[in-house]
Amino acid sequence: MPNFLSDGIPIAYEVHGDGPAVLLIHGFGSSGQVNWVDTGWVETLTKAGYGAVTFDNRGHGKSKKLYDAGLYFAHDMAMDAKRLLDHLGIRRAPVIGYSMGARIAAFLALKSPAHVSCSIWGGMGVNLITGLSDSEEIISALTAESLADVRGKTGRQFRIFAEHTGADKAALAACMVSSREPMTERQVHDIAVPVLVATGSEDEMAGPASALAAKLQHAEAVTIERRDHMRATGDPQFKRAALEFLARHA
Repeated sequence: MPNFLSDGIPIAYEVHGDGPAVLLIHGFGSSGQVNWVDTGWVETLTKAGYGAVTFDNRGHGKSKKLYDAGLYFAHDMAMDAKRLLDHLGIRRAPVIGYSMGARIAAFLALKSPAHVSCSIWGGMGVNLITGLSDSEEIISALTAESLADVRGKTGRQFRIFAEHTGADKAALAACMVSSREPMTERQVHDIAVPVLVATGSEDEMAGPASALAAKLQHAEAVTIERRDHMRATGDPQFKRAALEFLARHA
């Protein structure tokens, strides 16, 4: 994978297809490959005539691993995304993020709206504002000696996922400390680009999509039926809604 330096941090990325670019930002513990290629998103977008730009967030995949929790705030990772667009000479593009990637996409739309034509946030509802209470459980699970030492359901899910993807668990633990920074209602309201908010009907981690969409200036909400946080990522319902939204706003 090629890489570039974002504020001195090597960030790995890939460009797929040659249509108008869509930037894809993956979730916590994942990677561009796992979140967007393996789930069929890149194929879906390129078949629809778009190009797809995937990258590995700092601390993830083939990007630089960092162990200082202060380097993982979502607003800083949003600047990695902006610098990647600049590096590729892409002045403005639709941005799709999932879970942590949706939080990063939200900060990108807030801080650099000129780079974002529209944004799609999957796996992120009103908890973008209200926050989450299970970070300590996840950190403990990632730093435990083994999976056998992890008892909580959420912690086990994240530990199993990290082991499955071969992730650097220490880097992920540092990321979890600060990457879930919430947005204020005012910051959310200040986002002016069109946004699609999509969450699974069984997704307790994201919070309701409609409650977040109601706080945005130009937003739509969609529920991915019969899907929880982990299983909604590549669901055909999500992809169809995204393509319809892109057709109107990209």
